[in-house]
Amino acid sequence: MQIWAIQTLNSLALGGLLFMLSSGFALIFGLMRVANLTHGSLFMIGTYVAAVAVRAGHNLLVAAVAAMVCVGVLGGLIERLILRRLGNNAQGQVLATLGLSFVAADACLMIWGGDPLPVQTPALLQAPLRLFGLTFPMYRLVVLAIAIVAALLLYLLIERTRLGAMIRAGVDDMPMARAVGIPASRLFTIVFCLGSALAGLGGTLGGPIFNAYPGLDSEMLPLALIVVILGGIGSLAGTFIASFIVGFIYTFGIFLVPDLAYVVLFLPMVVVLAFRPQGLFGRALA
Repeated sequence: MQIWAIQTLNSLALGGLLFMLSSGFALIFGLMRVANLTHGSLFMIGTYVAAVAVRAGHNLLVAAVAAMVCVGVLGGLIERLILRRLGNNAQGQVLATLGLSFVAADACLMIWGGDPLPVQTPALLQAPLRLFGLTFPMYRLVVLAIAIVAALLLYLLIERTRLGAMIRAGVDDMPMARAVGIPASRLFTIVFCLGSALAGLGGTLGGPIFNAYPGLDSEMLPLALIVVILGGIGSLAGTFIASFIVGFIYTFGIFLVPDLAYVVLFLPMVVVLAFRPQGLFGRALA
C-alpha cells in the first residue's frame, strides 16, 4: 500500500511541475503559433539558477524568485532579438528555437560541468508527513499545492484581467485583435516572459526532485509537448488536466512496465492526434 501511495504522490507532483512548464508553452504557442523548443532549456536553466542560489546560502523562495526573473528576462530577449526578426517564418522560428536549445545545453555543460548539481530540500519540508498509517514526502505535497495555487492565479489572470482578455482575443483571432487596437508586439513579449518565468519556477521546484543536470531539458520538453497535444491549444483547463494525466502515465509506466514506458506514454498522444488533432479540450487552430 505504501509504495502505491508514494507513486501516486510522485505522479501528482510531476503533474504539477508539468503544468508549470506546459502552461507557459501552451500560452506561447496558442498566442504566437511558435513551437518554442527552448522551453525545456528554460526549465533546466531555472533549475541551475536555483541550485546556484541555494549553494550560495539562499533559501528556495529566493532561488525561485531569482530563477523566474532570470529565465523570464531570457525569454523576453529570445522573443525580441530572435523570434521577432523571423516574423511569419514558422519553420525558421522552430529551427531557431531548436538551435538555441542546443546552445543552452552546451552553455550549461560548459559553465556547471557534467555532474548533477543537487538542490537541497528546505529543512522545514524534509520531514515526512504521516497520514492514515502512510508516510508521504512533505516536499512533493508542497509542490502539488503550489501548482494548484499557480493554476488558480493563472486562471484569474487569463479570465479576470484586461491582459487576460487581450491574450484570449489573440489566441482566438490575432488579425482581429490587431484590428481593434490590441498591441500585439508588447503582448507577445509579455506572454513570452510569463511563459518563461513559469518554466523557471517549475525548474526551481523540480530541483530538489530531479537535481540540475545536463539532459534535463531533453527529458522535460517531450512531456510538455505531449501535455499540450492532449490538453489542446489555448485551453488552460485542458493543460492542467493533461499535465496530471501525463504525470500518472509516465510515473506508473516506468514503475510497472519500464521497458514499455515510452510506448505507454506516447500511444495516447498518437490516438488523440489521429481522432482529435485539436486536443481533448482545445479548438481547431484558426
